[in-house]
Amino acid sequence: MFEKVPMSDRIEVVLHAKPRDLGGITVRRVLPAIQRRMIGPFIFVDHFGPLDIPPSKGFDVRPHPHICLATVTFLWRGEIVHRDNLGSLQPIHPGDVNWMVAGRGIVHSERSGPEARANGQHVHGLQCWVALPDRDEETAPHFEHHDAKSLPTIEREGVKMTVIAGDAWGERSPVSVLSRTLYVDTYLARGAELVLPDDHQERAVYVVDGDVEEGDDVWNSGTMLVFRGGVRASVRALSDAHVVLFGGDPLGERFIDWNFVASSKERIARARKEWKDQSFAKIPGDDQEFIPLPD
Repeated sequence: MFEKVPMSDRIEVVLHAKPRDLGGITVRRVLPAIQRRMIGPFIFVDHFGPLDIPPSKGFDVRPHPHICLATVTFLWRGEIVHRDNLGSLQPIHPGDVNWMVAGRGIVHSERSGPEARANGQHVHGLQCWVALPDRDEETAPHFEHHDAKSLPTIEREGVKMTVIAGDAWGERSPVSVLSRTLYVDTYLARGAELVLPDDHQERAVYVVDGDVEEGDDVWNSGTMLVFRGGVRASVRALSDAHVVLFGGDPLGERFIDWNFVASSKERIARARKEWKDQSFAKIPGDDQEFIPLPD
């Protein structure tokens, strides 16, 4: 049962996405933040777009490494082609999920495909990193793709939801998460109320578009509301709105350094040395460039 508390006490913290320049592409970074480093297993959330990429240009994230985490890419518009050193080659389209478990180490790139590069495109989506439980940090790396039709949807009055990863309201995504996870794409009609599930330890709502109300406060695009545990968490749409739910079970302290996340600084130091020495395996078909280790 929910603990009955005053409306103003439901919110633990409000996070505001900050712009970050990633080599000519500006994203809105939500996590990590000074006020809150993680929500459940989510340790990194970038909201990119809507981006208008002109013809002959491209979306280019050059080869770079990860350890001890999983990446999850979800698009509302556009196409991005994923490659990794396992030999994966997978375009992702709106509504699909690309899920990559770095485990003991992986290298990947994300770029525009040939047609999108030639013709230009609009790109809009989320790139998230999910920390792995201690027991799985050094698991074998793997990649999986799930098309939009494979993801469960939930419809209620004025509310349409897609479970991207993890579980919500008895529905479970096919994505192979390694800890309890809440990740749901949600559209609200004007006036509709969304009550968050109460069976996840940590819960947050990120506003992609539109205006939502919580208590006496109104929040809009680029805002994440982090709710306290054990309370009734809800938002109401003041206009047609698009929000994403994040959450799940906390995993304990994690360190983050560049593209590396781990439960120990020593593991990150080893990964930094391996990338500096270029001892990670190369990506077949994309082995001529790489992102250098920052100083």
